[in-house]
Amino acid sequence: MRYVSNLPHAVKEEEHVVVPARDGTRLSARVWRPVSSDTEPVPGVLEYIPYRKRDLSAVRDSIHHPYLAGHGYACVRVDLRGTGESEGVLADEYLEQEQTDAEDVLAWLAEQPWCDGNTGMMGISWGAFAALQTAARRPPSLRAVVLASFTDDRYADDMHYMGGALLSDNLAEAGTMFAYATCPPDPALVGERWRDMWHERMENTRPWILNWLRHQRRDDYWRHASVCEDYSAVQVPVLASSGWADGYSNAVTRVLEHLDVPRKGLVGPWSHKYPHLGEPGPAIGYLQEVVRWWDHWLKGVDNGVMDGPMLQAWMQDSVPPSTSYEERPGRWVGEPSWPSPHITPVSRALLRHRIAATGPAPTAGEPMTVQSPLSVGQFAGKWASYNAPPDLPYDQREEDGGSLVFDTEPLTEPVEILGSPSVELDLTVSEPVATVAARISDVAPDGSATRVTYGVLNLTHRAGTGEPELLEPGRRYRATVQLNGVAQAFPPGHRIRLSLSTSYWPLVWPAPRPARLSVYEGTSTLTLPVRPTAEPDELPQQPFGEPEGCPPLASTQVTAPEERWEVRRDLIGYRSALEIVKDRGTVRIDDIGLDTGLRAEERYTATADDFTSVAGETAWTMRFTRDDWDVRVETRTRMRCSEEEFHVDATLDGYEGGRRVFSRTWNETVPRDAL
Repeated sequence: MRYVSNLPHAVKEEEHVVVPARDGTRLSARVWRPVSSDTEPVPGVLEYIPYRKRDLSAVRDSIHHPYLAGHGYACVRVDLRGTGESEGVLADEYLEQEQTDAEDVLAWLAEQPWCDGNTGMMGISWGAFAALQTAARRPPSLRAVVLASFTDDRYADDMHYMGGALLSDNLAEAGTMFAYATCPPDPALVGERWRDMWHERMENTRPWILNWLRHQRRDDYWRHASVCEDYSAVQVPVLASSGWADGYSNAVTRVLEHLDVPRKGLVGPWSHKYPHLGEPGPAIGYLQEVVRWWDHWLKGVDNGVMDGPMLQAWMQDSVPPSTSYEERPGRWVGEPSWPSPHITPVSRALLRHRIAATGPAPTAGEPMTVQSPLSVGQFAGKWASYNAPPDLPYDQREEDGGSLVFDTEPLTEPVEILGSPSVELDLTVSEPVATVAARISDVAPDGSATRVTYGVLNLTHRAGTGEPELLEPGRRYRATVQLNGVAQAFPPGHRIRLSLSTSYWPLVWPAPRPARLSVYEGTSTLTLPVRPTAEPDELPQQPFGEPEGCPPLASTQVTAPEERWEVRRDLIGYRSALEIVKDRGTVRIDDIGLDTGLRAEERYTATADDFTSVAGETAWTMRFTRDDWDVRVETRTRMRCSEEEFHVDATLDGYEGGRRVFSRTWNETVPRDAL
C-alpha cells in the first residue's frame, strides 16, 4: 500500500465526541474532518460498528478515515451502543434499537456546523450491513452508501445458516461477539463510570448463540433487517463490493439485479477484507474509488463515476490448491448489467461418474448412492476466510473419496464461468433429515483438485419457503442446490468436477443421523453460468490505481502473535479434531499507552461416524492494560448435540487487577427443528 500524507485538505481529529440517542444514551464517536470545515461545511460519512474504535480497530480506521477526510469529508466512526465507550448493552446483532440509534447519529451528523447536511454510510461486514439496513429506513440526510462484504439476506446468506443447514461459523461468530459485547470502556475517556458500565454489560449479556439456535427457520427474527424482503425500500445509490474468497460472495450481484437505484458492483479475489487491504491480491486503489463515489453523490461532481460496466469482476485463473494465496492470477472483466446478456446458463446431465457433453437425458437411469463419512469437510476451510492459513480449502481429492464425483472430459478449449452455478438433483434419501453439499473443482492434469465454489442444502428446506418439511425415506424428490457465486477460468486439458457429499463437517453441522443419498443419472443436472472467453467488455489490465491510505496509527507489537490451524486424527479411536488459534499477541497503541491482547481459540471434534458426537467450542480472552488498570474478559462456549437437541454450555468471567470480579454460567438446551 502507498501511504499518503500530502492530502488536499489538512485534517483535524476529535477522539471522544458524544452523540446523544433519542432515549438519552450517549454514543461515542471519533471524528476526522478537514480543518477548513470549521468555516466551509462538508458532507459527513458514517461507519457504525461494534469493534472498539479506540483500540481494537484503531489502526485499521487510521488508514482510511483520515484519507477520506483529507479529500473533503467529515468521517465519523461510532461504536454501537454497549461497545467501546458507548453507553448501554449490545444484546444481539441488527436489532431495532441499533437501527434507530443509526438514524439518530445521522440526524446529529447532518446538524453539525461542520457538516453541510449531506451524509453517507460505509463499512465492511457489520458496517456494510448497518449501512444497507439504515438506507432501507430512508433517513432524510442519507444520500448514498458504500458496502463491502455484506448480505441482503440475514437467514440464507450470512454466517448462521446456508441452505437451511447450520454453519459452524454460527458458533464462531457467537463466540466473537460474546467477548466483544462484554469488554469494558476505557476509563481515560469515561472516567470512574467505566466499572459500572462494564458490569452492566456483563450482567445483561447472554450468549448470542442461544438466540440464533432458537430461530432455525426463516422467521420474523431473520426477516427483520433483511433488505431482500423489500428492495424498493432502498432509494439511494449503492457501491457494493466483495471477494470470491469471502463468505459474502453472493450479495453484490443480487443487489445489482434487484435494486432500482444507481448502483455499481465490484468483486475481486479477496477474502473478508476491504479491497485496498485485499488478500489474496491484487489489492486495488479502493479508497480512490470511494472518494469518486462520494464526490459524485454527496458533492454533485460530474466525474463519470457511473460510466463503464455495472459489474467489474476478477476472472480467476487456474491455480494449484492451497490454504492461502498471496496473489490470485487473473484479469478484470466487465458486465454492462446484471443479469448479464453475455452469460448463458449451460445445463449438463449427470451420468455415472461423469458430466455429459449435452443437456439432460429424457429419462432417468440408475441411481448412484453415497453415504459420506464425517471426515468429508476436513479440508473445506472456513466459511468466512481472512486468507490466514488454512482458511481456504486444500486439495479436494481426499474429500472426493467420500463423495459422489462427476467429471467432464478434459477440456479442449477454455471455459469461463461468472455467477452462481446450481445442481438440480433427482434423488431419494434414507432419513427424514439429510444434507447435501455440492462442490465444483478445477482438476489439473496431475489430478490435484482446487475447489472453485460450493453450496449446501438441508433437504428439508428443498421448497425454499422457510417452512421445512421432513423427507419420506425412499420417496423421489427434486431439489436444487445453489452454489456460491464465482468467476473462474478452466484451461484446456483440465476437467471440471462436481462432488456431492452428505456431510461437510466442520463447516456445516451434520444431520442427526447418517443418510444415504441416491441420485438418478440423466435427470440430475449441473448448470454453469458460462461467459464467452472473448467478450468485448474486457477492462484495461490495470483499471484501478494502486492501493492508497494514510500512514497507520503508531502501534508496537509487544509480544508475538500466533496463528495456528491443526487437524488431528486418532486412528485408533477414529477421533478427529480441528483446532484454530488466532492470537494477536500484545499490541500497544503508542499514543494512548494502552496494551491490548486478543486470543481466540476454536475446536471442532467428532468420533468416527457418530453424527451425535460432533462438538464445537470457542474460547476468547480480551485484555486491556495501562499503568495500574488491568482488566480482562474470558468467555467460553461449547455446543454439543443429540438427535433431538442442541446443548450449549457457556461461561463468562471478568477480571480486574488479576482478581475475578464477575462470573456466570449458562447450560441450556434447544430442540432441533428439522436440522
